[in-house]
Amino acid sequence: MKKRIVEKDENLKRVHRKSILFNKREIQAIDHYCKRYKIRNKSKFMREMIITSVLKKFDEDYPSLFEKKPTLFNQNLKRKI
Repeated sequence: MKKRIVEKDENLKRVHRKSILFNKREIQAIDHYCKRYKIRNKSKFMREMIITSVLKKFDEDYPSLFEKKPTLFNQNLKRKI
């Protein structure tokens, strides 16, 4: 049997380390969640949750052609100065 050669993308290699601190209640909540939903890899879970949140925020903040809510810059000011 031949061994499969896998080409790895160097841009996807995880080389940047970040630390995060939790208080007792936060870590208990995370542990309870992981136990309840049978999550074994907490690192992967946290990475996915963070990236999901970031991408969701980017999607919400993406500029659109028609603004949904008025801001200071797109309101029609009817006052004459």
